[in-house]
Amino acid sequence: MKKQDCYYLGKIVSKFSFKGEILLKLDVDEVNSIDFKSIFIELDNTLVPHIVNKISLHKSSLLRIKFENIDSEKRANEILKKKAFLPLKDLPKLQGNKFYYHEIIGFKVFDKKTGEIGKVVEINDQTSQTIIIINTGDKKIMVPLVDEFLIDLNKKNKIITFNLPEGLIDL
Repeated sequence: MKKQDCYYLGKIVSKFSFKGEILLKLDVDEVNSIDFKSIFIELDNTLVPHIVNKISLHKSSLLRIKFENIDSEKRANEILKKKAFLPLKDLPKLQGNKFYYHEIIGFKVFDKKTGEIGKVVEINDQTSQTIIIINTGDKKIMVPLVDEFLIDLNKKNKIITFNLPEGLIDL
């Protein structure tokens, strides 16, 4: 499985038991189902599938997981602090203006007043407010991804239209 065919699920943050169980901190808004048969773990820049024996929600943003091939603390230590991924094909389809961040990479961005701004090259959701980074050709600008600014998202034509505050794109 290639990384571009997957989405980031979260990071393995700690061991849970001496029998190899781990806790995975989720980095997704919500989990529709935790009935995963396998999870891909990034080891040496390669996604390696790990078969799930048992999985359960542990507190609000952690999954407690027992993998088939990890049966000791020593084996669990080998995957600590590693990133976990799931295939994009398993994501449910979203309707209307709803979208996954990875879907809008490459979309053209327009402002209602100034016209075409550029293309989305990156999404930064590691801050308190999600930011889209737009390449204008001359520079990269950052625009907060907030409902108040978003007018339209056209998935078919790969266009996002905003009504941005005066001066925001000049920063």
